[in-house]
Amino acid sequence: MPDHNPDRYLIPAGPGGGEFKDRGSKFVARLAHVRDEVAALAIVEEEAIHHHKCNHHCYAYRIGEGEDRWRANDDGEPSGTAGRPILGQIDKAGLSDVVIVVSRYFGGTKLGASGLINAYREAAALAVTSVGTDWQALTETVHLRFGYELMTPVMSALSQLNLEMTAQNFGTQAEIQLDLPRSEAATTVRELKARIAGVYLGEVDDDFLVEGLVVC
Repeated sequence: MPDHNPDRYLIPAGPGGGEFKDRGSKFVARLAHVRDEVAALAIVEEEAIHHHKCNHHCYAYRIGEGEDRWRANDDGEPSGTAGRPILGQIDKAGLSDVVIVVSRYFGGTKLGASGLINAYREAAALAVTSVGTDWQALTETVHLRFGYELMTPVMSALSQLNLEMTAQNFGTQAEIQLDLPRSEAATTVRELKARIAGVYLGEVDDDFLVEGLVVC
């Protein structure tokens, strides 16, 4: 089921595939986890080389947490009979950062538009169900720089808010990195400032400064 958590989205846990046959034609699907459009199109090219006897390598991909980075391609099949059915299975599963390529081996019998839609859809569905899923976290990176006189209140504030450092550097100044859930980052920074400064949360706005502390 699609997830509605603003701080994560669903991705495939690994590669997958499937094969669907109809009246002599064979539809071979490959699913891959990709991070960008360039990687997705590279998978399409790999499948075209691997299945060089096929005339059609139809595909769809969706990238990132938004709804605008996607593509569906029929690769010469009748419009709407291949790319969109493949994309439909990606979206039905709620996946992103994924590409599915379906290569068609023609068996000598034309399937018609409805037959093609069904075949590409079923091949893609088999690929989707062949893999597990994982979560891609959406975070905002926050850096805290401060003098050592603030070490105790900073560490105390991190402990009270159950925050873990993802990086740290203790040179002439202390610097720590936090990777915060994106939707909570602004609120968490306000809470940190309040606890470090020893003031009530209501006293902290976007312009509030803690002496000796830089947040960026």
